[in-house]
Amino acid sequence: MRVHDPSSVPDRSTVSVRPVHQGDYADVNALHRAVWWPERSSAGWRWLEDNPARQALDAPVGYVVQDRDGVARAFVGNMIQRFWQDGREYFGAQGFSIVVPPELAGCSRGLIRSVCRQDGVFSVFTFNANPASARLYPRFDLKPFPDTHALKLSWVIDPLACLTGRVLRGLVKRAPGLARPLGERLMSPRLGDVDGLKLPDWIEVVTDLSDGSDYGRFWDTLKAEGRMVADRSPEAMRWRVSDPDQTLAPLLLAYRRDGRIIGYAYAQIGKGNAIEPPFLEIIDLIALEGERDAVFALARTLLDNAQALAVAKVRLQVVNPELLEALGPLVRTARREGGWGHCHAWFDPDGPGGDQWAPTPFDGDYSFCTRPAPLRTAGRTAGQRVPAPQTEGKNEGRVAKA
Repeated sequence: MRVHDPSSVPDRSTVSVRPVHQGDYADVNALHRAVWWPERSSAGWRWLEDNPARQALDAPVGYVVQDRDGVARAFVGNMIQRFWQDGREYFGAQGFSIVVPPELAGCSRGLIRSVCRQDGVFSVFTFNANPASARLYPRFDLKPFPDTHALKLSWVIDPLACLTGRVLRGLVKRAPGLARPLGERLMSPRLGDVDGLKLPDWIEVVTDLSDGSDYGRFWDTLKAEGRMVADRSPEAMRWRVSDPDQTLAPLLLAYRRDGRIIGYAYAQIGKGNAIEPPFLEIIDLIALEGERDAVFALARTLLDNAQALAVAKVRLQVVNPELLEALGPLVRTARREGGWGHCHAWFDPDGPGGDQWAPTPFDGDYSFCTRPAPLRTAGRTAGQRVPAPQTEGKNEGRVAKA
C-alpha cells in the first residue's frame, strides 16, 4: 500500500477535500505517526466503519485533503453518534484526530467545513479540542458548550510517577532526540489487573451487555426519561467496547439498588505517550433521575481502586453542571485542568438544541482516541487484549482479541 512521502510538498492550488477511502488508511496512519498519535490497525479501521450510527446515515469515516495524485495529505475523522430525546432519534457528528502538516496550513478549514456541512445531524461538536484548534471552531459557528466547556478534572493517585513524567517531558522538550532511546517508561506489571478490585456490595462489574440484560433494562429506563442522551443501548455498547486497538478492555461498573441498575460508570486505561505514566480515563458516569448518589459512589469506587490498577491519575475530561454537582466533595479533591475551552457545539436551529443535553466524555471521542497502554507486562505482550463484557450480535468474538 502506498504511503506518501512527507518531505514532498504538494501544490496547494491542486489539493481538494473528499471522503476518506480504505486505500487512504496507510497514509492517514503515516500522518498520525508524524505527530506521535496512535495509529489504527486494519481491524481498528473496520471497527470505525462498523459504527451502527455511521452506517445509519451512510456517513464517511472521515475526510482527507488529497493532492493531484489522489494521495491523502491531511485528515479529520468523522464520528457519528446516535442520540435519543423524548422517544425521538437524532444524530450528531464530531470531528476527531485532525492532522494537517505545516505545508498545508489553512487546509484544516476545508476539513472542518466538510464535517459541519453533513446532512441529517442536529449538532456538530467537539469535546476534545486542543488550545490551537479551539480557536478555529467559532469560525464555523461552533459555540462553547456546555457551561463547563473549559473544565477538566483529574485526581493524582501516584504523585511520584506524575512528577517523573513531568521531568521526562522537560528532558525531551530540551532534547527531542532522547524520546526514542528512553522508550516506554513508568509501566507496572500490575497495570489494569482487575483481580484486585475492591467493590462495595452495591457496585458490581458489568459482565453482560446482551439485549435482555439488567444493563439493557437500565438503558430502557434512562432513555424513557426523555432527556437528551447519547445512545448507550446494549447494541451501541457492544460496538463501543469491541475496539480492537484497545489493549485493555474497558471497566464497566454498575450501581445496583433494589435489584436493578440505577447508574453506571465506564473507564479505561490509557497512556498519553511513552514517557508519561498511565491514567484511568473516566469515559462515562450517569445515573437515573433522582439517583444522583450513584454517580458519587461510582466515581468514589473508581478512585479507591485506581492504585490497585497501577495508574498515576484518574481523569474526567468532560463535565456538565449536573455531573459536577453530583460529584460533590470529590470536586474539591480534584485538580482543575483545561481552561482553553475544549468543548464546542453547533445546533441546527430547527432541531432540539442542547438545553436537555448533559454530555460526558462518552459523547466525545475519548474512548477511541486515547492512546492505549502498550502492554508488555503481567504475562501479556503488546496487542493482547483482556476480555471485555459478554456480548451478542455481529461484534461477538471481536471483543477479546485484536
